[in-house]
Amino acid sequence: MKKQFKIQGRRTFSETLRKQIVGQIERFELSVTEVSREYEVSKQSVYRWLYKYSRNLEKGTRIVMEKDSQDKRLAALEKRNKELEAAYGRKALEADLYRTMVELASDELKVDLKKTFGDRASK
Repeated sequence: MKKQFKIQGRRTFSETLRKQIVGQIERFELSVTEVSREYEVSKQSVYRWLYKYSRNLEKGTRIVMEKDSQDKRLAALEKRNKELEAAYGRKALEADLYRTMVELASDELKVDLKKTFGDRASK
């Protein structure tokens, strides 16, 4: 079996390609690890590109995502959703009550209030 030699040399990436890769990382299309594997470049190089070409990231900037804040936000949204569902239920019951009242009044007065409501009174 023959050994295959891989010729390793210094590779350079164009500035356009670097900016494109940084853009993909910023849009969360690729991670630093994925870029490192795909382009066979060190993570350190990718981070250098990020610090150089990124609009948002500067060296020393730390982005902190806390699990608690996400959980609290989700709990608040679920609470708001329950409140809105309850309000919708109350309004639906109220609409049914008004509909029933109009039907009962129509039967009592022997006049179809649904059809005559909003008509001008004759002189």
